[in-house]
Amino acid sequence: MKEAEVDAVLGRDPRNVHALVAKGDLRAAEGNDRLAGDFYRAALRAAAARPGEPGQAAIVQRAEAALQRISGSFEDHLEQGLSALGFPPDRRPLRFQESIEILTGRREVKLELQRPGGYFYPGLPQRRYYERAEFDWAPAIESMAPLMLKELSELQAAESDAFSPYMISDTTRPRHDFHGLVDNPEWSTLYLWQDGRPVDRHVAHCPQTFDAITRLDLPYITRRAPSILFSRLSPGARIPAHAGVLNTRLICHLPLIVPPGCGFRVGGETRQWRQGELLAFDDTVEHEAWNEGQSERILLIFDVWRPELDASERAAITALFQVVDSYGA
Repeated sequence: MKEAEVDAVLGRDPRNVHALVAKGDLRAAEGNDRLAGDFYRAALRAAAARPGEPGQAAIVQRAEAALQRISGSFEDHLEQGLSALGFPPDRRPLRFQESIEILTGRREVKLELQRPGGYFYPGLPQRRYYERAEFDWAPAIESMAPLMLKELSELQAAESDAFSPYMISDTTRPRHDFHGLVDNPEWSTLYLWQDGRPVDRHVAHCPQTFDAITRLDLPYITRRAPSILFSRLSPGARIPAHAGVLNTRLICHLPLIVPPGCGFRVGGETRQWRQGELLAFDDTVEHEAWNEGQSERILLIFDVWRPELDASERAAITALFQVVDSYGA
């Protein structure tokens, strides 16, 4: 099938197994194994949700074989890249080596509270929240909340459409609609740091906010982290339960506007945002948020390293994602 034909099928049925595998084949033919793997995995998930469809067994076997080939290629790339960056197998922190074995499927792990969607680092405490008193920098950041809100207000006055939906559809990847929130402005964001670089036009309006946050112990991990953003949740909106991608960081919320009726749950524990008070949590624990108030809720969100990781582990994790993100580039 030609790509336009495949896209037409997926436009009608985003979980069509044959079309997802065909899309993977097209990317593999271009040498883009990374993206091909995304489509093959999406095909297997779709097949598992629709067992017994005619002709499906053969196409599933083909996707599985393609993923096995991609997995071997990825492992070779990973080992060569880590060694080149100074982390050969005999010079890796113990927990880091275990994380590699989990990532590549050579070691099984029993997940508890933490259920990361991409990368699991073993041996970290299974905690929902971290307390403000655990961070010596928290009082200084909290004291700046009124100034941060002022800078955001000035930015919005200068750029009325600065916020955009947090989740934006990407036609180059398997389609996934997160409970109707894809392209939905009810959950929207305004970034100061995104995809590995500052958003200069926004930073220009929020210089003191940006300076204060970038002085913290942020994980600079390729395009993946950090994120520094204002998050807006419209009245009546709800962010359904979900979990983050990697458990080597903590997500920090600094509430700037919190109307009555808002709430936040991590694991089985619900807490209330309080304006100007830091809230830190592990986002690989299932969490959800809601705004049942009459006006918008706005937070400043940023991520910091997990405090339990030492310098050698942080360097190894940073190198890992440098290698991972160069695969198929």
